[in-house]
Parts: sequence; C-alpha cells; structure tokens
Amino acid sequence: MEKVLILGVASVQMDAVLELKKMGYETHACAMAKDGPAADIVDYFVEINILDINRIIAYINKNNISVIYSVGSDLAMPIASHISEVLGLPYFVKERTSRICNNKNLMRETLGSNFKGNIKFQVIENEDQELKLDFPFILKPADSQGQRGVKLIHSMDEYLKYYLEAKEYSRSGLVILEEYVSGPEISVNGYLVDGEVKFLIASDRETWSDYTGLIHKHIVPCQSLLEQQSEHLEYIVKEACLKLEIYNGPVYLQMKMENNKPYIIEITPRLDGCHMWNILEKYTGVNLLKLTFSHLLNNDISELEQRKKSFKNGYVLEFICQKPNTKADYSQYESKINESLSSFNYYKQGETIRPVNGKFDKIGYFIYKI
Repeated sequence: MEKVLILGVASVQMDAVLELKKMGYETHACAMAKDGPAADIVDYFVEINILDINRIIAYINKNNISVIYSVGSDLAMPIASHISEVLGLPYFVKERTSRICNNKNLMRETLGSNFKGNIKFQVIENEDQELKLDFPFILKPADSQGQRGVKLIHSMDEYLKYYLEAKEYSRSGLVILEEYVSGPEISVNGYLVDGEVKFLIASDRETWSDYTGLIHKHIVPCQSLLEQQSEHLEYIVKEACLKLEIYNGPVYLQMKMENNKPYIIEITPRLDGCHMWNILEKYTGVNLLKLTFSHLLNNDISELEQRKKSFKNGYVLEFICQKPNTKADYSQYESKINESLSSFNYYKQGETIRPVNGKFDKIGYFIYKI
C-alpha cells in the first residue's frame, strides 16, 4: 500500500486524508501540535513542525512515504515541493514557483507590470518610505496567508496605524501596498495538465462587510462574470500560470472584476483553503481532491471525465465565523446545518476559538442549493 504524508492537520487537510483513505492509501500527517481534525482521523500522526525539513525527510525515508503534499497552505507548499525535488518524489510545481506565489511582491514582479491581470503595487521596507500609490489602497504582509494583517487604507493616519500590524504578520518583514480594485470579488479554481487549462470554474466570493477580505460565502454559478468575459478570464489564468511555471495540478486565484476586466489578487499552485472541492463536485461532477491525488500518484486524470455536460443547479458554501478567543456557538445555525447538503464544524460547541486571522475566524461551514 502506498503511503502519503500530509503537511498540517487543519480541516482542509482532513478533507485530503478522508479522500486518500477512500482511495485506499495509508495516510500520515505531521504538524507542530495535534491541534486539528486531521490528526484525529489520519492513520499515523507525528509531531513535527512542517518547517523542519530534515526531520520530515528522515520520517519519509523511515516510513517509505510515496508522496508528500498539503491542501490549502501556502506555507506548506514550498516545503512539499523542495522535499519532493530532493527525494525524487512526485510533484506538480518546483519549490521556486511555490515560493514566488507565497510572496506577494515576487508574484507581482514575476507577472510583470505589463501583464493585463496585474495591478499596481509597492513594496515597503519601513514606514518612512515615500508612498507612490494613491489612497485608497490595500495594505498586506508580503508573505502571510489567511487574510492576516490585510487592511483597506484610506488615509496616512490609517496607514501609520496599521503598518506595524501588517509587518508583524510578515515573515520577511516586508509589506506590500496594492492598488485598490473596487469591483466584485471572485474565486477561480483551475486545473492544468501539461500547460493546458482543463478545468476552470469561477465563483462569487462574498466577504464580511466589517472585515476586509474575509470570506463569508462562495457561490456558483458566478454572477459577476459575464459569458463574454470567460474567454478573457481563461486567457489571464493560462498566461499567469505560464509565467509562474505552473504546468500541472490545481491552481487557485482570488480575483476582482473592474470595468469588466479580471485582476489577480492572489494566485497559488494548490487547492484552496475553503473546501471548494466539495461545492464544485456538486456543481460540476469533478472531485478536485480525487483528481489531484490520482494525477500526482498515478498520472491518472480520468476524474476530469466526470464533468457534467451542463450545470443546472446553483450552490452556496457559507462559512460560520466568530471572533477568536470566544466560545464556539453554533446554536443560531442549527436548522441551516441540519437542512444543508454538507457541513462541518471545526470546533465542538463551547470550545475556545484559536486565533488564525485574529479578527473573525472560520468555525465551520455548510453547503446548500439555490
């Protein structure tokens, strides 16, 4: 039996473990602590910090691991790619690509200022630097994930107030300012085979009004993307993947539409961190989790043949969110969860919510038809 090591034990890694078990693989997972749902269901869990490359390599060699991978984690992807390259294990993208996508300024620079889907940006090393972007703009850590430290800035006072917060979330100490795109947000899930986009679905991305960028709902089909814009979107995605050397496997983008044009906010060569495979399987018939592991382990892309010829129903994936360091309370969502097509609670009722983005953290989700 082939063995797969998953980096991390959060709920999205739990999705991966469950799918791998259904496919007949022996599952292993590592994390700094046994503090996520994947750790409770995996065949073998070991406490190893996912940044400790030498210990992970030793574990892989000792246990004859066939593949190392992760879901929904920008932090884990460069580690998985690096180790796979060193040990000659299967991988989709090189470490270099993973690190570029995990670093917002490198991603912007690699796409280039003339790239149609790019936006204006400025990298800030210290708060005394002259600002070259007009207000409003988006303030971000250059290399974090999960919307940590992200703020919409309208004035110099706001900039000075939130700059240090963003810097604290940045592993490199760099902060990036990005031109504010005012249109609706969309998420894009894609899949590539030998440089060709074989699967591409956009969904509306509704965020919480009080928390910039924090996801509330994913909705398919996407209403923000007109039919005539789909070809332009596919062109932007394909060209971005070529520039970033993403030729095989999943790709996930957060984008915004302004004046009927799509702009890239984030792009990463991995499955998303929002359980989108679940809603997209219901909508399209294709299970992106199964496709990813079948492709990675066996070079099998037959899951793409499950794609429906037409998409009749719409679906919503809605997140339950709550402030961190409070007690998880699902009571007001009980009837919606019971009536949903699929759901998962990250915590038990009354458990304390761990800070992730530090503002308004996901504590569960449910999917329903519209």
